[in-house]
Amino acid sequence: MMQRRTAARALLALTVAVPMLAGAQAYPAKAVTLVVPYPAGGATDVIARMVADKLSTKWGQPVVVSNKPGAGTLVAAEQVARAAGDGYTLYMTTAAHTISANLYKKIPYDAVKDFTPITLTSTIPLVLVTANSLPVNTLPELIARAKADPGMTFASTGNGTPQHLTMELFKARNGLNLTHVPYKGDAPMITDLIGGQVPMAFVTLSAAMPYIKSGKIKAIALAHDKRVDGIAAVPTFTEAGMPGFVSATWFGLFGPGTLPADLTNRIYRDVAQIVAVPEFTAKLKDMGGVVDNSTPQAFQAHIQAELKRWGEAVKASGAQVD
Repeated sequence: MMQRRTAARALLALTVAVPMLAGAQAYPAKAVTLVVPYPAGGATDVIARMVADKLSTKWGQPVVVSNKPGAGTLVAAEQVARAAGDGYTLYMTTAAHTISANLYKKIPYDAVKDFTPITLTSTIPLVLVTANSLPVNTLPELIARAKADPGMTFASTGNGTPQHLTMELFKARNGLNLTHVPYKGDAPMITDLIGGQVPMAFVTLSAAMPYIKSGKIKAIALAHDKRVDGIAAVPTFTEAGMPGFVSATWFGLFGPGTLPADLTNRIYRDVAQIVAVPEFTAKLKDMGGVVDNSTPQAFQAHIQAELKRWGEAVKASGAQVD
C-alpha cells in the first residue's frame, strides 16, 4: 500500500511538471509584445529593438516593440503589471522603475511584487560635464568653484530623472548648494550647456560622447568603476577624488509578477546569448554602454539596492510627484 501511494505521488508530480516544461519548450507560439515606456529613438528603445530583433529570429515569432510613454513610465509599467504572466508581454525599462517607486506618492502597482526581473541587459554610465566657459578642468576645481558660488546652477533632463538625482547625491556628498534647472530631454539641455546658459550637468555617456569628443563640452569625471574607450582620458570619480561614486542608467527586462520561474529562466538564457554576441556588444559600446547580462536572481538583488539608493536621493532632493 505504501509503495502504491509513493508511486501515485510520483505520477501526480510528473503529470504536473510535464505540461509546465512542455509549455516553456513550446514558447512562444505567437507574437510577443515588448513594452517600452519611452518614445521611439531613445536609448531604451534602441536597445529594446536590438533585443527584439534577435529574439524574433531565435524564436521564429515576432517580438513587437510597443512604445508607451507617459506619466514618468507609469503608463507602460501599469500595462505590464496587469498583463498575464504567460511570457507574451515583456517590459524593457530603466532605473526610472526604481526611482518612480520612491518619487510618486501613489503608483498603480507594486514595483517589486507586480514584476518579475528577468535580466539586467546593459548599463550606460553617467558623466559629469561642464560648459567650456566654466573655468574648471578637474573635479576638485569644480567643487571649489561651486562652494565659492552658492547660486550656481545645474541642468538635468527633468525632475526625478537619474541625471537629476545623481546630482543631488553629488551635492549632498560635497555639501554644495546648487539650483536645479530641469529640461525636457538631452537635446535642449546639451544645447544650453554648449552655449554656456547652464554650467554643468550629469549626462548619459551615450548622449554626451559626441560633444565630448568634438570639444563642445568638457568631461570632468565618469560615474563608473573604470574608464571607457572613446574618452579614455576622462577619469572615474574614484580616480578624481570621490571614491565609490558610481551612477548609471540601466536597461532591464521584466515580465509580469506572475511569470513562472521556468519561463523566466528560459527567456533569460535566450537573451543572455543575444547580448553576449560581438555584434550586440559593439553596438552597445558605440552608445557608451556595457553588457551586463545578470541572472534573474542577481537582477532582483540589483533592484533592491537601487530602490534604497534612489530612495535616499529622492529624500535628499525633496522631490515628490502627486
